[in-house]
Amino acid sequence: MFTNGCFDLLHPGHIRYLEKARAEGDLLVVALNSDASVRRIKGPGRPILTEGERSEVIAGLQCVDYVTLFDEETPYEIIEELLPDVLVKGGDWPIDQIVGRETVEAHGGKVISIAFETGHSTSNIIKRIRGSAKRPAGEAGTGISASGD
Repeated sequence: MFTNGCFDLLHPGHIRYLEKARAEGDLLVVALNSDASVRRIKGPGRPILTEGERSEVIAGLQCVDYVTLFDEETPYEIIEELLPDVLVKGGDWPIDQIVGRETVEAHGGKVISIAFETGHSTSNIIKRIRGSAKRPAGEAGTGISASGD
């Protein structure tokens, strides 16, 4: 199994996705976008966690067997090198637009799209944190503390 992504600020949607990906095979390799790659894709201010921190968090998950980094905007080169039997992406990617699909299928592998869970988003978490930091003292918040409490 192979999947990739930024995985910045790990949330329940990420965990559920990775567990479903792992259930598709014997082991799971997660390729993380490097910090430079995340900045190119997501813009300035991202990632929140460094590639080292993100690698450590992802590697600590029971469902993940291996973690690697890639600096390109897509994982095409690493997919070409690893030739995974199964390539997994979230359902927000149509199968025909999944990078590496043709390579994996040409080598007898399969590509799986896992349904995208709504309600979980790193971008929304960042907005909630930034929004709570701007609230005047005593105003009702979201339950997220900007101070890390």
